[in-house]
Amino acid sequence: MSSPASIRDLYIEPSSAWSFVPPAAPIPVNASTPPPLPSYQWSSRPAHNSIFDLSPSLDLTEPSGVNAAHLFKTLVASALLQYSSTAIAMPWEVGKLLLQVQWVPRDTGDPEPTAELVDENDEDALSDTSNEDSYFADPGITPTARRPTPRLLADDQGYVVRRSVLEEGTRPEYIIPVGSANGAWGMIKRIGRFRGEGWLALWKGLLTACITEIISSTAQPLIHNLLQSLFLPTLSPFHQPPILLPIASHLITGFLLSPLDLIRTRLIVQSFTRRYQTYSGPLDAFSQILRDEGGLRGIYLHPHLLFPTIIDNTLRPVVSLALPGILAAQANPIAWGLAELGGSCIGLLVTLPFETVRRRLQVQTRGMAKPLRGCVELRPAPYNGVVDTLWHILTEERSDLPMRRPRRRRSSDKGKEREEVEDDVEEEDTWSKNTGIGQLYRGLGMRLGASVIVFLLALVSGGEESDSGWAEI
Repeated sequence: MSSPASIRDLYIEPSSAWSFVPPAAPIPVNASTPPPLPSYQWSSRPAHNSIFDLSPSLDLTEPSGVNAAHLFKTLVASALLQYSSTAIAMPWEVGKLLLQVQWVPRDTGDPEPTAELVDENDEDALSDTSNEDSYFADPGITPTARRPTPRLLADDQGYVVRRSVLEEGTRPEYIIPVGSANGAWGMIKRIGRFRGEGWLALWKGLLTACITEIISSTAQPLIHNLLQSLFLPTLSPFHQPPILLPIASHLITGFLLSPLDLIRTRLIVQSFTRRYQTYSGPLDAFSQILRDEGGLRGIYLHPHLLFPTIIDNTLRPVVSLALPGILAAQANPIAWGLAELGGSCIGLLVTLPFETVRRRLQVQTRGMAKPLRGCVELRPAPYNGVVDTLWHILTEERSDLPMRRPRRRRSSDKGKEREEVEDDVEEEDTWSKNTGIGQLYRGLGMRLGASVIVFLLALVSGGEESDSGWAEI
């Protein structure tokens, strides 16, 4: 009896290399037809990993040269995305900025001159009533003289002098009534319904704001990397650089882009009516500022523009980068999100007053430039620096918006008796009327709401990613 054949010589050691293509089945020698192919076969070609055909290809065999068409398409798509996102947020930015620069004086001046309103129910308005009054008058009662209407004051050239910001007759037609809106949303509705502005005025300065955002988001990382390569060339990528480098990069970027921010502010504040506009566009504003306000030296180094720029562009990165690390030292994502929310709220209390001061000083013209015709009330006298602006806002302005307007005193004729009706309502003496601290925090509610929304979105998106670290295959 023969022993069975050994299978020891038929053993083949399996390959340790990874293979994504299944090995082909051995072809029999005497087979007349080839075996059928498998229903699915793995492909070694990399998958198409592009969004709108804008991301780079994953195929390493392709040449790594610069594709001009692909680069142009990427730049256009990025510009459109940035433009659309800026356009969505622009109405709230316009409303907040106009609230920041609006001058709301505590002392509104003399009230409007008394106006006598004649009753429309008179039977014969064209007849002479002087004889009738004397005929029916009681001879035993001494007649009382009618209070004369005070005349409007005029200057040497015959122009009417405006005695109060609440006067409707002397208020220019392009100025929104002072104190008529409270909050960014209220100002948005007021702008849209005002005859001199309209709903399209909510997108004033959109192009300049979009260009500023694009340049800032591109230049700030480049400046940060340049500073890191100059001062910390041996720093490991796994070590966090000092906080001074990102603060310095934000400060340099804000300083370089300060002329664009100045132009954006003035385009937003100026009237939307064409005949009252000072600048026809960004280029015209830039040329006029260079010509009338001291050139590049005046734009960058004037004390009313330089110091607010330095303060504003230093406090913002300090608040956003330092406060979350101070408030939450743990690595818990929820604790870090709460720390960022608390840091943004605390930071707004610090940065908003200086941002308001910067906007007030940007609206002021210097040199030979004509005063800006704003769509809101602007302070007639110029400010003299950061401290002076803070002091005058706190001491001469009020925070109770919207303001109650005193009504006119009217007189009516009913029968033959004349009576005067007083409609003036005395305002309550509250603390918000006697301080301008609320003027320094215009737009605070909008900013806090945006911070809460960002925190909730981060919390919801972060909750789905339970394991965001490396995973073993």
